[in-house]
Amino acid sequence: MAGEHGTGGEHGKRSVLAAFAANVGIAVTKFIAFVITGSASMLAESVHSVADSGNQALLLLGRRKAQRAETEEHQFGFGAERFFYGFVVAVVLFTVGAAFSVYEGVERILHPEHLSSPLVAIVVLVIAAALEGFSFRTAIAESRQTKGPHPWRTFFRFIRRAKAPEIPAVLLEDSAALTGLVFALCAVVLTTITGSPRWDGVGSLAIGILLAFVAGILATETKSLLIGESATTEVERAIVAALEDGPEVERVIHLRTLHLGPETLLVGAKIAVRADQTAAALVAGIDTAERRVRAAVPIAELIYLEPDLYQDSRADLTDPAIRAARRSSLRAAGRSAVRAVRRTGPG
Repeated sequence: MAGEHGTGGEHGKRSVLAAFAANVGIAVTKFIAFVITGSASMLAESVHSVADSGNQALLLLGRRKAQRAETEEHQFGFGAERFFYGFVVAVVLFTVGAAFSVYEGVERILHPEHLSSPLVAIVVLVIAAALEGFSFRTAIAESRQTKGPHPWRTFFRFIRRAKAPEIPAVLLEDSAALTGLVFALCAVVLTTITGSPRWDGVGSLAIGILLAFVAGILATETKSLLIGESATTEVERAIVAALEDGPEVERVIHLRTLHLGPETLLVGAKIAVRADQTAAALVAGIDTAERRVRAAVPIAELIYLEPDLYQDSRADLTDPAIRAARRSSLRAAGRSAVRAVRRTGPG
């Protein structure tokens, strides 16, 4: 289940580096084309590429800062730095990319300017599309390796469920960049055919709205990570299965998980144990259960298990931690089935 438990690792770094290299080259090319043509859509695309290049630099900075060792002030480490810089990326994408493009688009619609050398703009846009396609292809390949063969069949679902912000950010930025290039190309072509430079402004406005939409999605997802997300259902199921896969734990009463970083998971669980155990046996059993969890879910670096005696009448089914444990427990499901058969009879 490595594909489910992993979070991107070096794969995410490769996609960010590929996107950074592509966007620097694209930004330079677009700015040259803007100087030649004076196209507002080309200027919007140039600023977009500059913002994307800065965003990739921020993602790389976040990865570096997240590798710092724990301190007394930050005893759970700095893994959340990657979430923070992912959120900053969304802010930059909105303020620098979207806001500027919308402003430039409205300005060119109200005060249209003549577009010169449209052929240059078209050639540059086609070259930029090829470079963006390379970056997007790299991000797609990285996301497939991160997803593994199992749960995330669509990229939208991948973006929603991924715990590492880098690959989703690159996927969103590259998809927006490719779509924006289509908008810019259409704007240049329509301006050339109709002779109306206002189409150029419309293209810039469309690019700005697109970037604002993408920035909103990215901000929403990274905000959720910053607030604190639990592990996926598959990972929680693996944790409960590992805890219950031995005589030391009768069942998991409740389970709480928290991503301290993309590759660091905090696990807190209350486990039911036998009443006749000695303290030494109890401690040994907890240590054994923790080793099973770490073997099944390597990113579960921090595990806190609280032993208790289970009483079904005390279970508060409104508690999300209890629901998570019951949803993930095969033993609990088996007991529920047995109770149902006893109530209704074998027929």
